[in-house]
Amino acid sequence: MTAAPQTVTDDHSQSFPDTAVATSAAIQHASGSTPPPAQMPPAPTGRAYLRFVLVLGALIAIGPLTIDTYLPALPSITRDLAATESAVQLTLTGILLGMGLGQLLVGPLADAVGRRRPLIAGLALHIAASIFCAFAPTIELLTVGRVLQGLGNAAVAVVAMAMVRDQFSGSAAATMLSRLMLVMGLAPVLAPTLGGAILQVTSWRGVFVLLAIAGTMMVTLASFALRETLPPANRRKLAFRPVVATYGSLLKDRTFVGLVLISGLMFATLFSYIGGSSFVLQDIYGLSVAQFGLVFGLNSLGFLTGSQLNPFLLKRFEARVLVRVGVTIGAIAALLTLASAATGFGGLVLILTPLWFILFACGLTLPNTPALALTRHGEAAGTAAALLGASQFVIGGAAAPLIGAMGSGSAVPMTLVMALTATLALVVATLTLRGRLEAAEPAQPADATA
Repeated sequence: MTAAPQTVTDDHSQSFPDTAVATSAAIQHASGSTPPPAQMPPAPTGRAYLRFVLVLGALIAIGPLTIDTYLPALPSITRDLAATESAVQLTLTGILLGMGLGQLLVGPLADAVGRRRPLIAGLALHIAASIFCAFAPTIELLTVGRVLQGLGNAAVAVVAMAMVRDQFSGSAAATMLSRLMLVMGLAPVLAPTLGGAILQVTSWRGVFVLLAIAGTMMVTLASFALRETLPPANRRKLAFRPVVATYGSLLKDRTFVGLVLISGLMFATLFSYIGGSSFVLQDIYGLSVAQFGLVFGLNSLGFLTGSQLNPFLLKRFEARVLVRVGVTIGAIAALLTLASAATGFGGLVLILTPLWFILFACGLTLPNTPALALTRHGEAAGTAAALLGASQFVIGGAAAPLIGAMGSGSAVPMTLVMALTATLALVVATLTLRGRLEAAEPAQPADATA
């Protein structure tokens, strides 16, 4: 027994009817593996909707805050710990790999035990890891601490995405994710400036003390202001074979894999800028810490503009169309940035201007790829969100050391990696997002017919 294919449309006013979820639940119930699903909590509206956006956005912001606040400190960390630039950039890779691999573990756990407990445990790990980083005596131990921070933040990333999918789907989910990005988008705008201000009064270690304090505030907020969104009757069995079978089912969906790759490649484009900009703008173009924070914040407004324009565009265009437009803009802008860096034509102005459009493209693309991907697999939202998030952080994590390995004498390494990842995202989108997207058959646990 399988679910009939369902055409995914972009009705902005209603969540999509999730017949695939109902069919999957019926299969599991008929086999005796799980009880029939409980009715999902109603989607929040009015003030409850606003509160959900603000609370979840504040929690999600812990990720970019952890990554971006210490960016102005990278040169001082290099000097203080007698490390190479490549080794320091590995601390960025460490947090991304921790977030990527952690999501693969947390996703099935969140589908099995609910959303709140993994979230609170992850925030607690973030606090402990931040304190560890604050006292790290070597670059190697700092990298270990960053990996642990990433593992803690992975729970926040997975749970937030799964909570959105628990209550919204399709264009409604894309709109919600855009609203969340308005809240969390303030983090990369403010974080480097905040990090620069901290460095005026203390060392880079004070940045990690601040992150520990922020984590304490977030775990308090999560404990009191966020309700469980996954009823016990809708939870999936946590066992090795069902988890592997679910991941296998997701990987057989060609369109889902395409969306995962697009999301990962665009995140790598974004993170190439995040990981390389402090060295390029400060060491090559001579910006001060304060000037770097200002420029970084202004470029981050490009990301915010794209993400906040997205809900209005969704009223007229399908999400898949916006993804293709976003990756096209990103690829063109990245190639222009590479040309400017390689030739020196236009100087800093023709480096920063295309960078703004690259971040705009990321802001337009990144809310829509998870919305499309999770709509196809709502019955395993935690696991699907984990695979989606892991691709972002694993692919993105490879970008920073690659830039460092190519040297720091010019802006070419950073812009070359950005051009490569953005162009690959355009190629994948062209190959996989043709025509209207059909809903995938539900990912079934391995014991569904046992």
